[in-house]
Amino acid sequence: MGSVRRASAWLGLVDDSEMRYYDDEYAEESESGDVREAWATDPRVQVTAETAQGQGTRIATVTPDGFRDARGIGELFREGIPVIVNLTAMEPADAKRVVDFAAGLTFGLRGSIERVATRVFLLTPPDYQVINGEARRAAEGGFFNQS
Repeated sequence: MGSVRRASAWLGLVDDSEMRYYDDEYAEESESGDVREAWATDPRVQVTAETAQGQGTRIATVTPDGFRDARGIGELFREGIPVIVNLTAMEPADAKRVVDFAAGLTFGLRGSIERVATRVFLLTPPDYQVINGEARRAAEGGFFNQS
């Protein structure tokens, strides 16, 4: 189904109640329960994802559209996954609400929150440590101090 047809159906301009989509039929027949895994065309992608999940070396990046996406941030963080939250696409009022939510989330789960760039934050679980490379570089004298 094309994106224009889908948008028209969502707006109620087109009646799509009688149509069956390939995606719906495929989802019903899927045994794994997660349709996204079945759509991976390159087997290396699935193997890499499984390995990263087993080793605990995943980092999530989230660019929320509104405050309703805060739940996804919380679910990822509760699983012990560090989350990079990019708020550059949000309105300032909603971005402030998401930052407040993230601060409460990290406080409640004993993690930490750090501003990485303007309107970009890193949420880390308690078993992760963020190392500031600029402070170490300044202590060593910097790159240009070759004496």
